[in-house]
Amino acid sequence: MVKHISTGSEFEKAFGYSRAVIDGDMVYVSGTTGYDYKNMVLPEGVIEQTKNTLKTIEKALEQAKSSLNDVVRVRYYLKDINDLDAVMPILAKAFNKAKPAATLIIADLIEEKMKIEIEVTARIGAYEERLN
Repeated sequence: MVKHISTGSEFEKAFGYSRAVIDGDMVYVSGTTGYDYKNMVLPEGVIEQTKNTLKTIEKALEQAKSSLNDVVRVRYYLKDINDLDAVMPILAKAFNKAKPAATLIIADLIEEKMKIEIEVTARIGAYEERLN
């Protein structure tokens, strides 16, 4: 059975997508930007946007009974390569246990102020399985 998770963001409504989709033990989290979706505020700095992005992803994974530690694939979309040094330590900390396959793409994002977008794929229970 497929289950859909939403943050209630305007983007999800406008584009007709879910923040995450659970299919069996797999969790597919859509590209997520640095908005504080509760207040629909986008911080100016790439560090704050990265932290917000990870919080949103983490919340979606928790709703799926998963975590950042279960992530097996991550794609980073960074607007400006010059921001890479600022976000690398944050990303390394977030995924230090999962060590997922990763791709970094330099790309325009749909709003001028957006600096980063992250999408992940997780497998529920992957981290615990690796420990055994």
